[in-house]
Amino acid sequence: MPIKLVLKLITIFAFATLFLLTAAAQQSSQSSSADSSTQNQGPQDQQPVTPASQQTASPKDKKESKTTSEKAGPGTSNDRLFFTLPNFLTLENSNQVPPLTSKQKFAVVTRGSFDYVQFPWYAFLAGISQASNSEPGYGQGWEGYGKRLGSAAADGTIENYMTAAILPSLLHQDPRFFQLGHGSFQRRALYAMSRNLITRGDSGKREFNFSEVLGGAMAASISTYSYHPKGQYVTTTTPGVLRYIPSDRTLSNTAKVWGTQYAYDTLTVVIKEFWPDIRRKIRKNQKSESGISVQPLTR
Repeated sequence: MPIKLVLKLITIFAFATLFLLTAAAQQSSQSSSADSSTQNQGPQDQQPVTPASQQTASPKDKKESKTTSEKAGPGTSNDRLFFTLPNFLTLENSNQVPPLTSKQKFAVVTRGSFDYVQFPWYAFLAGISQASNSEPGYGQGWEGYGKRLGSAAADGTIENYMTAAILPSLLHQDPRFFQLGHGSFQRRALYAMSRNLITRGDSGKREFNFSEVLGGAMAASISTYSYHPKGQYVTTTTPGVLRYIPSDRTLSNTAKVWGTQYAYDTLTVVIKEFWPDIRRKIRKNQKSESGISVQPLTR
């Protein structure tokens, strides 16, 4: 079983579980808030709502916005999924943004691919692969772990560049994900899942997402047939007896790696669609907890 098939499925399950739990908590909180406001607020409690276009940003917001622009570059984001994983190619409410140049596409992919979070992430993937003896041609021990670590890092980096920099530059497609941000859960989820098949071209028109589909297949082929283990004979505990370890450089393995990566990318883009809702919920809870005051007991 290839490394990505085992490790990506673990990640998919973890993300899906966290997302569903958070979404359920958010729906429960919204229902409670609606009931509470209906019971406690009267006509005299209503306050005029200032349109967003007329609201003045605080100095802190302006500073954060400036920092984001400087670090992320024009047309990209400084966001992180779950405040950790790079999410630099996801934009909220950005229907009229200009296309990225080839230089900008390579720059943002480089920034995400070599982000400090990636190194412990690849180390974790290599550890899981080592424990499950995925791709046994790598062997065990520190040498086998080092090979798996290098393979995991190379696989992820090649896939990132092929799907978000190289093919988008050649085919003039936009590698960014533009969140829908409104509508029902089903509509937003289906919209997000379709973005791996439908993307925006640099011209602004909708196109088939060759960058994701073809780029992912090319990345899986490059990695599988270049440095993944070949078929080999290894010694056994019985003197003079060798054991043959089949090659991982096969078409079926390449297809399996590509399919797993596509499924992982599809789930990830769904999480990206709902991440702003999850983030607002987390920050709202943090503000609520920080505002709790303890009243002294009276006798």
